[in-house]
Amino acid sequence: MTFRMTEQAYLVMLALADEPRHGYGVVQEVRTLSDGRVRLGAGTLYGVLDRLVDVGYAEASGEVVVDGRVRRYYRLTPEGRDVLTVETTRLADLARRAQRVLAAPVRPRPLLGGA
Repeated sequence: MTFRMTEQAYLVMLALADEPRHGYGVVQEVRTLSDGRVRLGAGTLYGVLDRLVDVGYAEASGEVVVDGRVRRYYRLTPEGRDVLTVETTRLADLARRAQRVLAAPVRPRPLLGGA
């Protein structure tokens, strides 16, 4: 199965990087990591988690019953941490390149077709 690294998937993986979390804990951490910009709905969250588990980047790490409800916890696998590290490096490199491009003076271009 091919895994497509979306922004949501990246943030879910980042939320799981420091400790196992249950679904609502992941939602809260993603909101914090994104400064409130990304708010995951249940369908999106569990779709991402299912894909991460399917490709071996995350795994269920246990269940706890709280107030009669089961909370399933997820954690990154070592392979998932490696993939997250590679993607973080790629994004940092891309951001550095973008900053160089944006810092360069804009070169005037000739108008085509004459005016």
